[in-house]
Amino acid sequence: MNQKKGRVFSGARPTGRQHLGNYLGAIRNYVALQEDYDCIYCIVDVHALTTLETTRELRQNTYEMALDWLAAGIDPEKSIIFVQSHVPQVMELHTYLSMVTPLGKLTDLPTFKEKARQQPHNVNYGLVGYPVLMTADIVLYKANLVPVGLDQAPHIEFAREVVRSFNYRYNTQVLIEPEMKVTEVPKVLGIDGQQKMSKSLNNHIELAATPEETLQRVMQMVTDPQRVRRTDPGNPDVCNVFTMHKVFSKPEEIEMVNIECRRAGIGCVDCKRLFARNLNEHLAPFREKRAALAQNPDTIWDILHQGAERARVIAEQTIREVREAIGLP
Repeated sequence: MNQKKGRVFSGARPTGRQHLGNYLGAIRNYVALQEDYDCIYCIVDVHALTTLETTRELRQNTYEMALDWLAAGIDPEKSIIFVQSHVPQVMELHTYLSMVTPLGKLTDLPTFKEKARQQPHNVNYGLVGYPVLMTADIVLYKANLVPVGLDQAPHIEFAREVVRSFNYRYNTQVLIEPEMKVTEVPKVLGIDGQQKMSKSLNNHIELAATPEETLQRVMQMVTDPQRVRRTDPGNPDVCNVFTMHKVFSKPEEIEMVNIECRRAGIGCVDCKRLFARNLNEHLAPFREKRAALAQNPDTIWDILHQGAERARVIAEQTIREVREAIGLP
């Protein structure tokens, strides 16, 4: 790829069809970054194995995620898009990096503690070493920028520490410390208005849903809990629907909702219907492109395989440099 401002890497676990939280927190940013950076986007299927108890849906979920990414505007001519396990060099680098990683650092990370709490019956070695593999993902491609949400900040700082440890141990500068680029919408609440939008919590709105399904989900969204009756004044500042209006609605509509809600001039039902309409209008081109791409599933897999071929060229060069730096015979 031609050099631009630098190289971006980001990966996401194959969770299948993407939702509004994925879009606002990552995908929209992925698309925008393509104009100024060399971008490498990875579907991290090996990472998914740390929590999956069955892989029956892994292939289909990988396909659905790639389909959504491409429909949203990730361009395989501008970016490399591939599946993690298709570039095995990352597993080799993961092993080398694990040799300079203190176990205590891994078990102290807040994300590990949260995952261990969520799945106490399955605290596997891969789960503990997840951040080391994540670091390998990034530094294998010598990416200097990683677009993530604020919740991933400890992992990026951890990656930087691992790079420093490796470079110090082997007296080299072969690995690059990545910088974090925080997404504009670091946390998107689900329709419950409380938890981060998540498929596992069933509080999500899928990008590929039909307009009718989207309206149904929007109508379930929690608004100002203090506004019990239609005649009660509301407070848009604590309303998740209003937060979404600020992303998807026109400035004059945002201002109207802000004023009319506070004086009970508009009810929550009308407010939700307006948001649903604007959301459906915004997603219409995405849904049209997605449907067209889905007509030929082999094309999606071809794009992923071609992306892996391009990624392996970069990965093999880095691995050669790493082996030489370590002094392997």
